[in-house]
Parts: sequence; C-alpha cells; structure tokens
Amino acid sequence: MLYMPLNRKIMNMTICVMGILSSLSAGNIFAADNEVQFSLTDNPGRWYDTGTELAGSRSIAVATPGVQVKFSGNSNTVHTRTSVIYPTGAAGMPFNTEPKKGGDNLTLTTPGLYVFTCSIHPYMLGAVIVDDPATTGLDLGSSLSLITGVSFPSSSDLATRLLRTFFITTNPANWQNYASSAPWHIAYPNVDVRVDAGVVNLPNVLNARYGNDLALQPLNNPATPAVGEVWVATQFETTSGKTKAGTVSAINGADWQVRRKVAMPSINMNNPHNMWTDKDQNVIYAAQWFDSKLTVFDRETGELIRNVSVGEAPAHVMTLTNNDHLHITNSGDTRTDSVMELAPLATNVLRRIDIGRGNPHAHWMSHDGATMVTPNIITGDTTQYNFSTDTIDAILPVGNEFSHPVATGMLPDASKYYVANLLDNSIIAVDMETHTIIKHINLLENYDPISGNISGPLGAMPIQSPVSPDGKSMVTANMLSETIIITDTRPGLATTDTVVKMLPCDPGCHGVQYGAKQGGGYYAYVASKFSNSLLVVDPDPNADGDPSDARIAGRVGLFASSATLKDANITGNAGMGGQGILPVPLVYNGWVQNLPASWSNQLTEAQRHPIQ
Repeated sequence: MLYMPLNRKIMNMTICVMGILSSLSAGNIFAADNEVQFSLTDNPGRWYDTGTELAGSRSIAVATPGVQVKFSGNSNTVHTRTSVIYPTGAAGMPFNTEPKKGGDNLTLTTPGLYVFTCSIHPYMLGAVIVDDPATTGLDLGSSLSLITGVSFPSSSDLATRLLRTFFITTNPANWQNYASSAPWHIAYPNVDVRVDAGVVNLPNVLNARYGNDLALQPLNNPATPAVGEVWVATQFETTSGKTKAGTVSAINGADWQVRRKVAMPSINMNNPHNMWTDKDQNVIYAAQWFDSKLTVFDRETGELIRNVSVGEAPAHVMTLTNNDHLHITNSGDTRTDSVMELAPLATNVLRRIDIGRGNPHAHWMSHDGATMVTPNIITGDTTQYNFSTDTIDAILPVGNEFSHPVATGMLPDASKYYVANLLDNSIIAVDMETHTIIKHINLLENYDPISGNISGPLGAMPIQSPVSPDGKSMVTANMLSETIIITDTRPGLATTDTVVKMLPCDPGCHGVQYGAKQGGGYYAYVASKFSNSLLVVDPDPNADGDPSDARIAGRVGLFASSATLKDANITGNAGMGGQGILPVPLVYNGWVQNLPASWSNQLTEAQRHPIQ
C-alpha cells in the first residue's frame, strides 16, 4: 500500500495517477500525521517493516518534508540504523547509530530517496521517499550519495541498479524460484519519479535497462561428483513449529540431491548464517546471526547436541587446526573482546579474545593455528591476531569508516590475506609478515556508473572471498552486480592478484567455499540470498593451475524433495536465503591433514597435501 500523508498534492492528482495508486493499495491507506514507523525484525524481506505494502514491499514509505521517521526493535539481536543512500547534501545526513535493540527517531526535510540499512546485516533495507508536493512525480533527488561519500545522478545506472536491488530484496515474491518453471518476474511500483533527467516511469526505466519476465537457467548437475556433501545456510526458509526463519540444508555430492534440512524447531533456530565442523567432521556448528546462539548438531542425524550463548549477532565460526578450539565472531558486539573461544564441540566457553575492535564478521584462521584475521565492519579496518603470543600483531585500515570490510580469505601458507570491502567495492591484499597493504583491487574499474557500460570483470558489493586450498584462485560473490569474480592468487606472476574471470550469479550473491571434486581438483560453491539454487564453479577445468578459464559446472536446487529428511515442514521461501556454505570434508590446508582416514582416503594425494 502506498504510504503517503493526505495533502493537497494527493487531492489534486489526475484520475490516471489515482488509478495507478488504487491498483497498488487496497483502500488507499495513507500515513497519519506525516509519520513513518519502521519495525526492525528478523523476518525475511521485511527487516524494515512498515506494515503496509507497495508493489509487494513492506519496507518503503512515501511522505512529505518534515516527516518523522521512527525505528523500533522487534528482533532478537542488535541493529544499526544507517542511511546508506540519501539525497546529496540532505539535511541531517548521514544518519548512523550504534548497534542497539531500542528505538531511534529522525526528521527528514530534504526531498529525495533515503535508504536505510543495518551495518551488521547489510541486506536489511528500508526506504522513505520524501516528496515535494509542488513537483510532479515522486522526488528521488537529482543527485544521490552513498554513505561512503560517493555521489551519482539519480538517473544513472548505479542509481537504478540500487533501486532494482531494493525491490528484489524487500519482496520475497521477487526472488528467483528455481522450483517453478515460470519466468522470473520482478514487481515494481507503477509510479512516476522525478530524477535529474526529468519525470520518468519507474518500471519502464528498470525493465528497459535490466529486462523482466526472464527465463531462469535450468538446473543441471555437474558431470563430476563432489567428495562428501555441501551444507548451505538456507537462512530465509520458514518451517512449521518456529516463529523464526532459517534452515541448514545438506546436498549429497554424489547425486546433488538435498539429503537433509535442519530447522531446529525445538530451539526456534533463528537465521543460521555460517557453519563449520569439528576435526572428525561429525558435527555442524551453525551461528544464529539474528540471535546470540551457536547451535551444535549431529551432521548425520540432524539431532541437536547443544545451543550455546556466545554474544550478539554471531556471524562466522571456524576452528583452530592445532587444538580444534572454536572461534566465533560476534558481529553485533561493540566490545573489543568480540571473538569468543570455545572448547572442542562447544562444550564450554573458554574466553573472550580482544582483537582491539568490535563488530568482526567473516574471519579466517591460518593453517598452523597461529593466526586469525578479522574484518571489522564498523571501524573500516582489519585485525591480525597472534595465538602464539596472545597479542594483536596489527590493526590495519582498509578504507574509511563506511567501507564495510565484511570477509577475509588467506593464502594456504599464511603469507598473505585478503579483505573484501562491501561498500568500497574493493579487495585489499595484506602482507602478513610486514602488515602492509600490497594491493588495492578496484572491482569497479571496468564499470561506468553513469552509462552502465561494463568493459571487463565487475564486482559490485563483494562478500565472501575464500582462497582455494592450493592457493591458486580466489572466488568472490558480489551482491549488487550479481556476479562471481575469480582472482588469480598464484604468486610471482604478472596476473597475481588480478581479476581474470567473471561469471553470472543470482540476486543477492553471497556465500562461497571450496570443496573437493572427485578425482582431483576443487569446486567452489556459491549461494545467493534471493535465489534457491546453488552454483557449482570449477575454478580450473583443465587442471593447468590457471583460473582464467573458470566456468560454472552446474546449478543445484536448494529446495526439498519427497526424499529429503526434515525435522519440520517447509512453510515458505523454499530453499531461499543461501548464505554461509560448509563443504564436508574440510579440504583447506591445515584442516585436510587432520581428517579421519574414512574421509582422507576419498581424496587424491594432491588434495591431501594442497601445497607442496
């Protein structure tokens, strides 16, 4: 329902425009007293919830200058209220809060488009269009700014890509459903908007630039099976017996079928985000990102072992190779001791580790158990922590305070690591001995944000970026550009730390991990938030070590079949929300050497010893 205050502009709209509005809003319910209320929730697609709909989205409102915007909390964890997009030069912008569960208010006076997010969960989106009653069309502003300081015309390709992403993100009916044979249709509000180029019809522009009613690529299994299985955090799938979303899905690498879905209704498991396993590959550790718990369950049976309190918004979990201790990043925790260390199998919390910063997200551990690196999302830097001395080796800036470093990857010999900056659209290569930046990889260098021309590989809003177990490639999932990019990480070459290939991805492209391919080599598995398929990437199809010929080897559905084992019935968003990925067995250097013989014997000699 269109969310507008009653005013003279509404009363004087033409019959045509009133017809459009009537088709979008049953009963024409308008905001009272020029006030917008967002409830921040754990519910997929409705993280910023107004309670009313516009073209299927309950996260957008339209008001007039002076609107009071009120944020309230209805979530199990903390969130920031961050104005990620706003009219250039708008009064009171940027607006940004500390992570909290309480409420916040602000007044918007400058006409234009305002998009809010949570810095901890950066796909949570809510928008307000502040419309000047004296102009025709809904005002987006002639120029828009990102919180990073970048500004661009509101008619530019970058602006419309961001708008398209907003309407996909906030309406589950707009997500790609590979369980259906219907074309992919994205519903946009049928309204005219005022941009720098004049008044245009919003869906006409978006459909002309990006298409609509597109046929989805067919599902197809990779020709070569994988060793073991692949676990995917299908974070938005809803089930019976729960008020919170989220399952964890296991795909059998032999036949690419979904073997099991774990919803954990007994604990109301809330948005499981990322996973890891123990040295014997017997349990699954799953971090509940919209909560404060780490869940441990039996990998084979799906039975709950324990549910451990660890802190606000636990994001990623990994083990140390030398003692199997767990380390969980509390991405909602502003304290500097924001990494939790747990005993093997999470039997108890051992300590909090001080990394000098709060809000870490996707960390990585070295092959020898000596080092941990963290991306610190709110402070725009990265920490290198030394377990041998229990001290911080370095805290290194990788951008400004709004660059949003979100994920790390590491070479298998721990000589270098990489930090993906979500909002800076870059990957930073760091020398682990000298603690210096070796290279800044600009993922937008082949993109014209005004015209939209793409002249080479493009990675807009990068997220997970692990390095292959043999150190030859890094695969990065990019949320905004819906692309997968492959970086050559082989040392000493002209192409070292250069993006050498781009592949298509699904909307909300997010999670990546490497697993073993039967007979040798690796697959990189890529999951997307707003799709229910898993992409299988072969980073080196001809086994020559050069990742420039990487290709998509298959696409596997993440929705259940009649043969899928479940602990609850699927009630909505079937297979959706793909984020964290865990291939079993773990084949990264340091972990692969600790595998039991039952797993190790399924690998080739090169896979058992990924670096020589």
